[in-house]
Amino acid sequence: MTEIVIRPARPEDAAALGALGRQTFIDTFVEGFGIPYPKADLNAFLDASFDLEPTLKKLAEPDCAWWVADRDGELLAFANAGPNGLPHPEARPSHMELRRLYVSRAAQGLGLGTRLLKLSLDWMQTHTDGPLWIGVWSGNDKAQRLYAAYGFEKAGEYDYPVGAWRDHEFILRRG
Repeated sequence: MTEIVIRPARPEDAAALGALGRQTFIDTFVEGFGIPYPKADLNAFLDASFDLEPTLKKLAEPDCAWWVADRDGELLAFANAGPNGLPHPEARPSHMELRRLYVSRAAQGLGLGTRLLKLSLDWMQTHTDGPLWIGVWSGNDKAQRLYAAYGFEKAGEYDYPVGAWRDHEFILRRG
């Protein structure tokens, strides 16, 4: 087995990124946390978030960055950062947000989440004129502890749409 390489995502990664995102969401939120999303809502969210066309569009979005953890052409994890879109009264689009940090079930415990987080935070810090932001599901204590270790504090709450379903999320801020 060869070394895992963290590199910028490329358009040709879109299908694999979408598949990884879809499966990791299911593994984490449906199977792991047992959130009882109605099937139609879950499928609508997964399609809008991880199908090929939406993924290609997100990869091409201006002022955003994507990184993947790649082992021999297999994507194991990814991170995405870009202009803040969280609904907080002090948040601005010129601030940066960690939008997604997904690590596949098979790659858990390899340190990829931390490596991708550090890379994302460094990039975000050089591209912002204000604080850094993260939205995290209110029940994901492990992620909240990780982000707290990097200086993030709870700054608010909001409802994140998964189809018509709403996940209760915390808004975290650093700086």
